[in-house]
Amino acid sequence: MKTVSEVQARLAEHHYVADRSLAVSVFLAMQLERPLFLEGEAGVGKTSLAAAIAAASGTELIRLQCYEGLDISHAVYEWDHARQILELRLLEAGGGIDRASARKALYSDAFLLKRPLLQAIDPSRTRPAVLLIDEIDRADEEFEGYLLELLSEFQVTIPELGTVRASHPPIVILTSNRTREVHDALKRRCLYQWIDYPSLDKELTIVKTRVPQAAARLAAQVTRVVQELRARELYKVPGVSETIDWVAALTALDRQSLDVDTAGETLGVVLKAKEDVDAVRGGVLAELISRV
Repeated sequence: MKTVSEVQARLAEHHYVADRSLAVSVFLAMQLERPLFLEGEAGVGKTSLAAAIAAASGTELIRLQCYEGLDISHAVYEWDHARQILELRLLEAGGGIDRASARKALYSDAFLLKRPLLQAIDPSRTRPAVLLIDEIDRADEEFEGYLLELLSEFQVTIPELGTVRASHPPIVILTSNRTREVHDALKRRCLYQWIDYPSLDKELTIVKTRVPQAAARLAAQVTRVVQELRARELYKVPGVSETIDWVAALTALDRQSLDVDTAGETLGVVLKAKEDVDAVRGGVLAELISRV
């Protein structure tokens, strides 16, 4: 993808609606080989952007889902100890092998379990992969420090094998829902983009792109109701993904427009907290639907 316009067009081909500023960030991340750090509320399309970039580039998406306690063995690599023990017994049974040869046989690529980060910088790759480091704010600060080194050089040192260096550095997308502040040192390594909830027109375009079989009236009504819901004091504000899911659910129920009864029955598709469902169901929901 050689221009910003081409980035927008290729993402659109894969059902992702990107505005100009986001397309510029994606373009620069690819051209400068810099990670792209995406922040925004849950459900605004951060994760799906990485999938769209991979599809538009015709390459593999490698996803690392972050969580508290994530360590190198789950993120980078570990050795297949069970197979190593079996191989060692076979070598002992065969006899005539010295310690150095046994070590070389056991600590080889055949017994190395490659986790997402090592997969992404595998030197055998013929083209860059898209590496999605999802919800980095859920990982520990120690893991952030490890990422700093990896994202600077795109290389990993494995004591038993040596240094593994990417021949084609991956396109790196990091996402954060801001459950905690990510360290500035990591952000400085990246290009930064905030993804906000879309405008009504943009969200309606997204819905029509993702659920093309939905009735136009239904898509417009649902999108407007969700926009109204975001203006209320809710425990968990619905994201774009919930809008898409709600339209898809109502379409599956063969609805051409939004009515109070069906909306009430399907509120659990768009609202994910009991307090929010209780607060909206009934008069509030009827008022919102009558307004749109």
